Amino acid sequence: MTDVRSLQRTLLASDVRDALALAAAIGLVGVSFGALAAAAGVPPVLTVALSVLVFAGGSQFLLVAVIAGGGSPVAAVIGGLLLNARVLPYGLAMGPVIADRWPMRLLGAHLIIDESVAFSRARPTPERARQGFWLSSIVLFVVWNLCAALGMVVGAAVPDPNVFGVDAAFPAALAALLLPSLGRSDSARVGLVAAVAALAATPFLPAGMPVLVGLLGLLAAGRPDAEETS
Repeated sequence: MTDVRSLQRTLLASDVRDALALAAAIGLVGVSFGALAAAAGVPPVLTVALSVLVFAGGSQFLLVAVIAGGGSPVAAVIGGLLLNARVLPYGLAMGPVIADRWPMRLLGAHLIIDESVAFSRARPTPERARQGFWLSSIVLFVVWNLCAALGMVVGAAVPDPNVFGVDAAFPAALAALLLPSLGRSDSARVGLVAAVAALAATPFLPAGMPVLVGLLGLLAAGRPDAEETS
């Protein structure tokens, strides 16, 4: 019994260490989000609400980018929802892992992000998968919100954000989120068509709408090459 408990403590310590290492990377992105939002003039209440209620880096960057660019709130919300729709399959796959009862599943659904799903799926047993999900989700949620708040303080202290090219920082941050997936030919096709469609629509549509037109890039998805799926 002592050996079993010792092994459990060792495994838990390993999971905590891995979660904190992941949180360190997520925290840097959170600081960037808070600083960019503050520098772009987004109200602190909205920035905090995005971090707490949305809790999805890509969607948060998109929402703030559209608002900072003068786009309508409707376009910002629709764009964020569409970008975050990718977590729907996660919910279907992770439901039994998160909890057995619906109240806890609903709470877990709010905390699902790419990193927590990957962290959980990397655990070898169902028990560790569930423990890993809740451990990583809680740690990442807390760190993300604290670092976003820290970023707001840093961003508000910048006297003239335009000197640092804040207008280009939002597109750069979104591009950085997409770069890892562009190595695949199908992803590259989607990205290229989406960029062309959005750029072509920019002179004719209000700010925030061209990014929705970029969804036409999905028509170019096709099927991934055989060697990329093997």
